[in-house]
Amino acid sequence: MNISVSTLALSPTPLENVLSCLEDKGIKFCEVINEYPYNSIEEDVLDSYNVKISVHSPLSDINIASYNEAMRRSSVLQIKNSIDLASSIESQVVVVHPGHVPILGKKFEDKIQKNSTESLDECNKYASERDVTLCIENMPDIEGLLCKDINQLDKIVEDLNAYMTLDVGHAHNMKFPVSEMIKSPRIKHIHLSDNYGSFDNHNALGSANIDFVSLFKELDRIGYKGILVIEVSDPQAVSESLDFLKNNLKIDHNIK
Repeated sequence: MNISVSTLALSPTPLENVLSCLEDKGIKFCEVINEYPYNSIEEDVLDSYNVKISVHSPLSDINIASYNEAMRRSSVLQIKNSIDLASSIESQVVVVHPGHVPILGKKFEDKIQKNSTESLDECNKYASERDVTLCIENMPDIEGLLCKDINQLDKIVEDLNAYMTLDVGHAHNMKFPVSEMIKSPRIKHIHLSDNYGSFDNHNALGSANIDFVSLFKELDRIGYKGILVIEVSDPQAVSESLDFLKNNLKIDHNIK
């Protein structure tokens, strides 16, 4: 399994500084959240470092499930831009959020869910044409978010012939045990953070009560070969998470 670090903890540090720091630590992967300040990424910067990139499409100020068609189309375009970026830098994965129910949208949830599915289908086909894998992420227990139930998301990705980003912190926040989290054969990408179940805190691994030891054993059993992305809230949590992984997972001990 390959270890990656999300820019969530490191923004707004310039990307070249992020990549330099990760390279110095022996980290070979980075997940870039493709919105400000990383909305524009120069390929020359990426070529200067021995760190491979996965792309997280924008998650702020967009909604691919919106019943406002102009907003929905604009949001889909943002996802496609991230797919184009991934294709241009030979990144195999783009992570996408499935959208949410707007403030006044509770009366129209069926339409909003339909819009989400149609937008995801469009983006998935666009990604496939560019040899990029679209991985749809399960959401935490926050009102209005779609695809909080990983079983529902599993059905969606199967129907769309797409793939899943399993966010372990989100799934734990939704009270799914480890054995339920990893049932889907379409998990191609994983986000790691810790919490106590009541809120999606994005804490350091090992600082709360997610059973990562059982998770890693299950991932080894099913032969998971994808990336494990440390997606925590701050740089100190990154360091603590790397220490936790070195002690609890068979990873490259060149990681410092």
